[in-house]
Amino acid sequence: MIKIFRGQNDCVLQNSQQTIRVAEFSIDELFQSSDPAGYAAQFFQMSPACLPADPDPIHQTPWLAPISQQEIWAAGVTYFRSRSARMEESEQSGGGHFYDLVYEAERPELFFKATGQRARGHLDKVCIRSDSVWDVPEPELTLAINSEGAVFGFTIGNDMSSRSIEGENPLYLPQAKIYRGSCAIGPSLVIGNIINRETEIAITIRRKDSEVFSGSTAVSQIKRSFEELAGFLFRENEFPNGAYLMTGTGIVPDADFTLASGDKIRIEITGLGVLENEVE
Repeated sequence: MIKIFRGQNDCVLQNSQQTIRVAEFSIDELFQSSDPAGYAAQFFQMSPACLPADPDPIHQTPWLAPISQQEIWAAGVTYFRSRSARMEESEQSGGGHFYDLVYEAERPELFFKATGQRARGHLDKVCIRSDSVWDVPEPELTLAINSEGAVFGFTIGNDMSSRSIEGENPLYLPQAKIYRGSCAIGPSLVIGNIINRETEIAITIRRKDSEVFSGSTAVSQIKRSFEELAGFLFRENEFPNGAYLMTGTGIVPDADFTLASGDKIRIEITGLGVLENEVE
């Protein structure tokens, strides 16, 4: 397992024995490699070219999102809870039936989510739209996929979403999902097979000094395999710099909850750490 933290001018890499700071590390070359684990591992053999770093990198926060030229995409309705929530929010517009169909369909729902410019990192601020009245974070296990379409790593994702805009009309999905500060990933990119069916995904939202929402689920609740989702994303498509793919959410707050400026969102995934963001 190798963890990659992205700083302003360099990256911090950590394996079971070393934590090093590397100025020459390229996230694009990592995603372009046919052997991303090998590309990252070579830097641990380059001492003293690489400088030692704090053995607990999370203390050096905030971190930038571990992304360069990669696109971020997302899968929808991959959990039964997500299916139910989407049907509820679209009931008045008559669009709820579509979410039931896509949950059962062979082809998953995939949509573009963000560029690196729109993505935020650990302890950075995420945004809610000024023209939305119902907003939620969506905690998601996120796949790192190289340019050949192979899943090689994982990170934590926060798919910020306007439920009021999407619920008004499913065709408004891009406006509900894609906007300034609508996405956060981090705190690191983790290379290795560390995710299994028992892996827990948890979220806590605090407002001032009070907890206003919490929930958890397990990777076992995802309907589709990672390889299936990656395969559909790369079908008739090209990602020369690789891509991130959020795998959907199984934790959706009740309809009476909406985010507010100043709320603090904490997402934890077993083995990947904690991603924290404040709502701008």
